[in-house]
Amino acid sequence: MPLLDHFHPPLAPHRHWESFHVTWAGAIADVLNEELLPEGYFAEEHAHAGARIEIDVATFTDENAPSNGSVATRTYAPPAPPLTVPAAFPDEFEVRVYEAEGGARLVAAVELVSPANKDRATHRAAFANKCAGYLAQGISLIVVDVVTSRSADLHGDILRLLGWTADPGLPAGTDLCAVAYRPVIRDKTGRVESWPMPLAVGRELPTLPLALSAELCLPVDLETTYTAACHRRRLA
Repeated sequence: MPLLDHFHPPLAPHRHWESFHVTWAGAIADVLNEELLPEGYFAEEHAHAGARIEIDVATFTDENAPSNGSVATRTYAPPAPPLTVPAAFPDEFEVRVYEAEGGARLVAAVELVSPANKDRATHRAAFANKCAGYLAQGISLIVVDVVTSRSADLHGDILRLLGWTADPGLPAGTDLCAVAYRPVIRDKTGRVESWPMPLAVGRELPTLPLALSAELCLPVDLETTYTAACHRRRLA
């Protein structure tokens, strides 16, 4: 169904965008778990309420999962990326502390932008740094911005942190967008492949690639999951 404006009347303020974001994140996680992810991977939605609200769907690989009897995964070849950005992936000489239970490793995430992510420079920088940090760690990413109540170029902010100041791959003045990012190393050179798509109220949402590895991509149908969330919240 066409994208609705969740931040202005008639939906706002009576229908709360926070509830819808949680529902949409759940719909994305459900599709990943039930239809797309191969054996050994699982998706979970996370909502953090506080000074800012972030919703993400994280895909993990379980290194302890059995290798036999796995479910066959549909092969999906994404379209050629409209934008490829050179990127430097730093060497890591550090100590990281993880909770050992479950043995899960983050490999991909879907971020649904909130109004707070766009409302001031410090919040925009925090969001962009979080996304750029994921990419620097080799974690693939999809960022979906349907927030109509504030303007910000989060895609441009992320690209600038990657050292890219040329064409961002979106028309000038684009305020709503969905962008997939895949960090890869090709010919011993690090880069971030990007699929930027402009969005608009009243138009359908795209399908974007979510990479689990350099060889495996999944088609995340934002339109189907958005429609499911709208039905669950009686918006359709």
